Amino acid sequence: MKTMQAIVFQEEKNFDSLALKEAPYPKPKGGDVVVEIKAAALNHRDVWIIQGLYPGIKVPMILGSDGSGIVCEVGEDVDRKWLGQPVVINPALDWGDDPRVQAHTFRILGLPDNGTQAAYVAVPASNLAEKPDHLSFEEAAAIPLGGLTGYRALFTRGGLQVGETVLLTGIGGGVAALMMQMALAAGARVLVTSGSGEKIAQAVKGGAAGGANYKNDGWGKEITALAGKDGVHLVVDSSGGKGFGELISLVNPGGRIVFFGATAGDPPGLPMRQLFWKQVSLLGTTMGSPRDFYQMVRLFERHRIKPLVDGPYPFSRYRDAYLRMMNAEQFGKIVLTPEG
Repeated sequence: MKTMQAIVFQEEKNFDSLALKEAPYPKPKGGDVVVEIKAAALNHRDVWIIQGLYPGIKVPMILGSDGSGIVCEVGEDVDRKWLGQPVVINPALDWGDDPRVQAHTFRILGLPDNGTQAAYVAVPASNLAEKPDHLSFEEAAAIPLGGLTGYRALFTRGGLQVGETVLLTGIGGGVAALMMQMALAAGARVLVTSGSGEKIAQAVKGGAAGGANYKNDGWGKEITALAGKDGVHLVVDSSGGKGFGELISLVNPGGRIVFFGATAGDPPGLPMRQLFWKQVSLLGTTMGSPRDFYQMVRLFERHRIKPLVDGPYPFSRYRDAYLRMMNAEQFGKIVLTPEG
């Protein structure tokens, strides 16, 4: 039996069960291709899975939603033009026909389907996009899940326009860093929050107009002052928690708040009167449609955006990469590369 090198999660709720080992080579079904992985990237999703904080966990499993590489094999009913093509993989599987919302069959690469933290991965040919020429494989691997999530949050759901001010919370994480680059490329003004002054400084160096440390009292007033007379038109958040009410206070009347996570838990209470009087739109979002993915890749290509890469780390240092994400030490996307 043909095998490959892979990072395999073997026992639920046990980080130490992750191991670099030999795993079966993936066989493509009809409509699938096999991609030789040149680079993969970590997401918080991977960490939540190994901590047992994600639904539907099964083991053994090869994690990883983000990847780029070269198509080395095609299944039945797949155009052979893909052979030898450098590609980036869309991790949103079976989105469905409705661009407004995912189908009940929707799933994300890397659970329940084996993912990209391996030498090879089998995916539907319909989930491929040609790798933008200006990106290395490491840079291309940094954009799929975070870029798709961020693009839909900013543009499809958030309706961000040229000249508007957007507040991105939790800058430094992979999605927020990608959103900052996309928003700036689209002609928006970007403000940020973080619990780290160093990450705020890095964001300002990358083009943000300013930021505030959410650990400080009065951080919302700092953001309002930085926004100036035009105010904040759009907020994109993935934390929720007790700070969510502050976002409602600082966003403009008629503004939008888009959220795609609740890492700090549900808000303890929503100021309903403020919401309806200010006519604020609360908009949930998850991942993105095939069209969102295509438009996101085109945005990176058109503006020659280069995502911020943390690393790359060889597969043999997967433990260092995971711990870096677990400790929130990264700025940008943590990238892993196969060896040999």
